[in-house]
Amino acid sequence: MMRKICVVITARASYSRIKTVLVAIKQHSDLNLQLVVTGSALLEKYGSVVDQIKKDGFEITARLFNVLEGNQPLISAKTCGLALTELPTVLANLKPDLVVTIADRFETIATAVASAVMNIPLVHIQGGEITGNIDDKIRHAVTQLADFHFVASENAKARVLRMRDGGNNVYNTGCPSIDIAAEIIKNPALNFDPFMIYGGVGPVFDYNKGYLVVMQHPVTKEYSLSQNQIISTYKAIVALGIPTFWFWPNPDSGTDGIAKGLRIFRELNPDSPTHFFKNIEPVHFLKLLKNASCLIGNSSVGIRECSFLGIPVVNIGSRQTGRERGNNVVDVNYDPAAITNAIKFQIGHGAYEPDFIYGKGHSGEKIASLLATIPITSDNAASYE
Repeated sequence: MMRKICVVITARASYSRIKTVLVAIKQHSDLNLQLVVTGSALLEKYGSVVDQIKKDGFEITARLFNVLEGNQPLISAKTCGLALTELPTVLANLKPDLVVTIADRFETIATAVASAVMNIPLVHIQGGEITGNIDDKIRHAVTQLADFHFVASENAKARVLRMRDGGNNVYNTGCPSIDIAAEIIKNPALNFDPFMIYGGVGPVFDYNKGYLVVMQHPVTKEYSLSQNQIISTYKAIVALGIPTFWFWPNPDSGTDGIAKGLRIFRELNPDSPTHFFKNIEPVHFLKLLKNASCLIGNSSVGIRECSFLGIPVVNIGSRQTGRERGNNVVDVNYDPAAITNAIKFQIGHGAYEPDFIYGKGHSGEKIASLLATIPITSDNAASYE
């Protein structure tokens, strides 16, 4: 009998993290994929991934709209509350054998609570990591609620085992996003025009002579400082005058501050060779990174995929504090001069040797195989009566 695997995607980053797993589930003869899309993943403002999901050949089983607008932690909590109100109905209708939740965004706690309370076995991907902010609380809470754990590194595995007092349901599968990075290495050429395909806002420039990529998100514990933090980054980018692709932030507390800071600087520096995108498909994004002189900001992609690809990274602030990283990362604070100097250093250094902290690829296939074979017993089997 085929197992029904319900994967809940809450944001654009969640989709890029899980895409190769979805492919492997869809191709597996013993698995039936149920895809639930919710949160900011449905909203064009933050780079909806619905069109990309369809383009990649996946059928969306259910959509759940729950995001409230606002710039306060209160709004994030209410957004979670709405998800927790609606998601149980979706799960009751779909009757999955396993629910899969991804990483550590605040919305994932709703999936974890709903599954746990409804006695549906929960699989958590990328648990056991540390970043030093509110994500740690969410991630570790999901770990305690989950039944099965597919972690991305040996240190993460050891940490989950300590939190769970041991057990047999913790597996180091590596990070699924490394699967895409491994394919990029085989064909790294920037063989598409980002302006033509994705539009965006800002000047069109010649990117064949070198460019930067910026992806900086709000830090939830520092949300009131987000506008000043992004202004520091923008000052450094403007001072360098290097063509730059800049990606819009995640919808967290503090996003409005970042957005305001970006709009102010865009108006004050109309001639800056900086182009803004909401979202591009994962393969194109990693190709853009692979050919960049440096990634700047605080995204986990600088820690994970860029370490595998050997891309120089300037990591700003505290958002990734505690996360395992490769030699490719230089850490700085929110000082424009420090950011500028770090970027210059990284450009001068050039490509790094790859690190394999988060695996070497094939995570999607490993995870699908485990989903088909992990023991579901009478103690943890779902019951919908």
